[in-house]
Amino acid sequence: MSIPTTDRPAAPATPPTPRVPRALVAGATVVNRRAGLEWLRSRHGSVFTVDIPVFGSTVVVADPLLARDVFRAPTDVLESVEQNLGRVLGPNSMFALTGERHRRERKLLAPPFHGRRLRSYADVIEASARAEMATWPTDREFATMPSFMRITLDVIIKAVFGAHGPEFDRLRIVLPRMVELGSMLAVVPLPQLPALGDMSPWGRLRRWRREYDAIVGRLIAAAQAADDLDERDDVLSMMVASRYDDGSPMTRDEIADELLTMLSAGHETTATTLAWAVERISRHPALLDRLVAERAAGESALLEATILEVQRARPVIDVTFRDVVATEVHLGDWTVRRGQSVMVGIGLIHSDPSVWPDPERFDPDRFLGTRPDLTEWIPFGGGARRCIGAAFASMELQVVLQTLLDEVVVVPTSRRGERWRPRGVAYAPARGGRVRVRRRRNA
Repeated sequence: MSIPTTDRPAAPATPPTPRVPRALVAGATVVNRRAGLEWLRSRHGSVFTVDIPVFGSTVVVADPLLARDVFRAPTDVLESVEQNLGRVLGPNSMFALTGERHRRERKLLAPPFHGRRLRSYADVIEASARAEMATWPTDREFATMPSFMRITLDVIIKAVFGAHGPEFDRLRIVLPRMVELGSMLAVVPLPQLPALGDMSPWGRLRRWRREYDAIVGRLIAAAQAADDLDERDDVLSMMVASRYDDGSPMTRDEIADELLTMLSAGHETTATTLAWAVERISRHPALLDRLVAERAAGESALLEATILEVQRARPVIDVTFRDVVATEVHLGDWTVRRGQSVMVGIGLIHSDPSVWPDPERFDPDRFLGTRPDLTEWIPFGGGARRCIGAAFASMELQVVLQTLLDEVVVVPTSRRGERWRPRGVAYAPARGGRVRVRRRRNA
């Protein structure tokens, strides 16, 4: 466990720093983060220090046991970094909250992502997937990512926001624009230039945020006036009805920021994982045949294992950060000091041959009959900052892919796998998860 040095003797060394120009290291971690981090690991091992734009001096951890220590560390030792999406999602976003307030908010928001409420969303997901897949062209290659983005967006607007009619239609336009721009500003912050007003990136974000707040305000007012509030399954209604331990309700601003956080965390990442899943299974015809046969038999073990392997081999979010808030922290044999950040290299751990034999081989059988070790398989992060919607995302991935197997025949391809392309904080298939399908006769 990572602990302050006041509790035990100092560790002997700080993690090594690359003996190359800082500008080169910074460029390698920004222009092509995955390749840059892999190159640095090959030179310096599983723990090293780099100077990263925005984050500054950062200790990269690519060892599963040390990553576990990072995730388990108390919040007075390691805390969420200040440079995160909370800056663009709002001060009440789960990303922006720390300490006791983060714990309190997480406790309040956990119920809709478990049990009966979680299961109630399956029909919404399946209906959205079937409607979108009905528009897919046949016998012509196309990119699936835009379709999956529409599916996951529709699901969140209905299941999380509880929106219908004009609010639904407008949120479909406003939300993607906000998320795309906000993701860019969080990774490469652009200066706020007052002279440009609404023409600047920050100005556009503020304009869309004002419209978003107005829509959410109307949805909250409608929920507060509803006679059946306790019977509704959407997350917004749950937030309106919920109370903190002291009996106080969530404010309008808290609800608006957290809804936007759920969208940012669960919309694009889930859609991208679905695009990667199609990209992977279309290049493995034997696996595809097994998945079709399994679906016909009404079983799901192989599909579940395939989803786990997609998340291992193609993690959409490949890093996660913590700030050092104690004077000094021990990570194994290393000392990390206050003012530094710690980056857990999710992608590095998922591609480590000492952890995953032949890691470049896409093999869902790794997970058949077993569950992943959450020290080594960490697409949702870990600890108090683990994605609160992980169960929702896993269920959505399974329902959408089951619907795909029901509706269409995926035509295998012998093309090389698609490259990784950065989209803000996420990595997507460079060509959008292209595939060719035919209608299934009994669909």
